[in-house]
Amino acid sequence: MKDLHDIQNWLCDMDGVLINNDAMIQGADRFLARLRATNRSFMVLTNNSLFTPREIRTQLSALGLEVEEGQVWTSALASAQFVHSQRPRGTAFIIGRESIHEALADVGYREDATNPDYVVLGETQNYSFDDFATAIQLIEGGSHFVTTNPEPTGPSRRGSLPGCGAMSAMIERATGVSPYTVGKPNSRMIREAMDVLGASTHSTVMIGDRMKTDVLAGVDSGLETILVLSGADGEYDASRYPYRPSRVVASVAELIDEL
Repeated sequence: MKDLHDIQNWLCDMDGVLINNDAMIQGADRFLARLRATNRSFMVLTNNSLFTPREIRTQLSALGLEVEEGQVWTSALASAQFVHSQRPRGTAFIIGRESIHEALADVGYREDATNPDYVVLGETQNYSFDDFATAIQLIEGGSHFVTTNPEPTGPSRRGSLPGCGAMSAMIERATGVSPYTVGKPNSRMIREAMDVLGASTHSTVMIGDRMKTDVLAGVDSGLETILVLSGADGEYDASRYPYRPSRVVASVAELIDEL
């Protein structure tokens, strides 16, 4: 991997990299502080579409991590940018929390439960049978199917909870239509975040804790990648895929002295 002094733009996954189980990963605050002190640009990328950047900023601040709203890029924002790029100021039937409704409204999308251009599925903890029935009927009628992220489960203190990937599988099984999934490992999310930063490929790195989302998205985008072992995947996972991270470290704290 190239010298970290040459990396000017840092894309960081959130869960497993900066926080774990509603607690800051040791050294994550000093890592972000070092990026700021050395005038590095950074963006927190998360497939979690439950929360708005404003809510995420508040959550991270409460854990001791200072991140601005404009330094957060979620799969909800990325999904809104995608549908807007395909059909500007279109219509959508939306299943998800306020974050995805807000993201689509911000790009000029109107909500329509009758004949929308898209059915957009995001994360929510209040899934409705009627909403799923409507989504299935709309997709059968020709609406395009988009999901924010592929994860089948999400973490909680009680254990795993159903995620967007699990819910989308139900709709796919009922309709026979596969969704277009915008979040990682789709490299589109990486490219959109780089556009926000004005970053180039050769000076950007992607840091994540999952090989099949974070590292794969970075590799597909032509970036240097760092796998941290502070989250989901371990050292064995780094060797079992045909693609490899540029580097494996215990956590972001290991990188501080090299910046």
